[in-house]
Amino acid sequence: MAWFKKLINYLEDRTGIGAAVKPLLNHLVPPNSKWSYVFGSATLFCFLLQVVTGIGLSFLYEPSSANAYHSLQYITNQAFLGNVLRGIHYYGASGMILFAGIHLIRVYITAAYKYPREINWVTGVILLFLTVAMGFTGQLLRWDSNGVWSTVVAAEQAGRVPIIGHYLAQVLLGGPTIGDNTLSRFFAFHVFAIPALMFLLIGLHLFLVIRNGISEPPKVGRLVNPKTYKKWYNDMLKKVGVPFWPNAAWRDALFGACVVLAIIGLAIVFGAPALTKAPDPSAIDAVPEPDWYMIPFFAVFALMPPKIGSYIIFFGPLLTILIFLSIPFISNRGERHAMRRPWAIFGVLTTLSFIFGFMYLGYQADWSPHFDTPPLANTMKFKQPNLEHGLNLFYKKGCQYCHRINGVGGKRGPDLSIIGRSWNEQQLKIMITNGALNMPAYGGILTNVEMNDIVSFLKMRK
Repeated sequence: MAWFKKLINYLEDRTGIGAAVKPLLNHLVPPNSKWSYVFGSATLFCFLLQVVTGIGLSFLYEPSSANAYHSLQYITNQAFLGNVLRGIHYYGASGMILFAGIHLIRVYITAAYKYPREINWVTGVILLFLTVAMGFTGQLLRWDSNGVWSTVVAAEQAGRVPIIGHYLAQVLLGGPTIGDNTLSRFFAFHVFAIPALMFLLIGLHLFLVIRNGISEPPKVGRLVNPKTYKKWYNDMLKKVGVPFWPNAAWRDALFGACVVLAIIGLAIVFGAPALTKAPDPSAIDAVPEPDWYMIPFFAVFALMPPKIGSYIIFFGPLLTILIFLSIPFISNRGERHAMRRPWAIFGVLTTLSFIFGFMYLGYQADWSPHFDTPPLANTMKFKQPNLEHGLNLFYKKGCQYCHRINGVGGKRGPDLSIIGRSWNEQQLKIMITNGALNMPAYGGILTNVEMNDIVSFLKMRK
């Protein structure tokens, strides 16, 4: 192996990389920085995995509205290991958002954002939001009906912002409607702009971690005083600090490798998410569903009262970002241990309850028509022709998409399982003819025979 040592010595003599990297590997860290500290590195591993797989996908992906969908079909179904590559990219995005969130929670609970690490926190928060933006822009690049209509919904929500909503929607779509400009814009954001910002911020974040040191595990009663903390921290490292490599780095490397292997395993076993149909503006049964990390926001916007929705859509995210960014400047000293900071635990639990609660509601999506509901005729039969006709019309005319009978159907409208107990024939006809707030008027759609048969069917629901 003499030739290999000569090669290493030659490269070191010409580049000096080893001399530059050695101090970084040997910098001292607190001795108790153990497994709870690995989530930041796991996020970095996922990001690098996204870069590698994204480059691989870009060789075959065509960012045009005419060919994007077909190129992804080719990648998924025909290209060698294409389905696995797409799967790794998909699960890697989920892993990156998951571990970035866990890392942020760990930093917040241990108050590692306090002096002198305020800017570490700021860069981390911005990176988290950029990660979500990467996931959102990546969903449209699939250019299937789900990705396209999800973007349309997002643009419509942005358009509701007072005064500037019209311009926000046009910036998002790259024009008045979704099309080639939208796909090109999202491709540029997803592949160039956002990753470039993330590389810069990751570099700054890692530089600040090395410069300010890894925060020591908090201890009850040990307060952070900006006047004395740096001297205390440096003295502590000189006494009990251990080199980052290998004392702490091996955990990061092991956990990161396990994360990468788990993502690859998921991609091999489950593959990439199936593409829905190609986008079709005439399709009325499209029910866009964003990826899991956008579901809570999807649910919030769907459930908020219409009168305040336009303001919440703009000021809600803005205030959330400002609150996150202001945390280290509001409280950059004092106690760090969670036992002395019960409001920190309460805030985390409240936030997680909000996220998981609205995620559950988002997956239920009771406010959306259920186009995949099975016809009631599968379980109900009538001997009378008019009732059988009314039963079939209830499904064919879309009533069952929003109304539930005997546990079958949508939930957007009232349950009609026993509507015949409280509504008479005249009331039913008036409602069906004129419609309501979220119900279309069927007066000009149904014939007299159809109207009478549907009403007869509903009157039987007692």
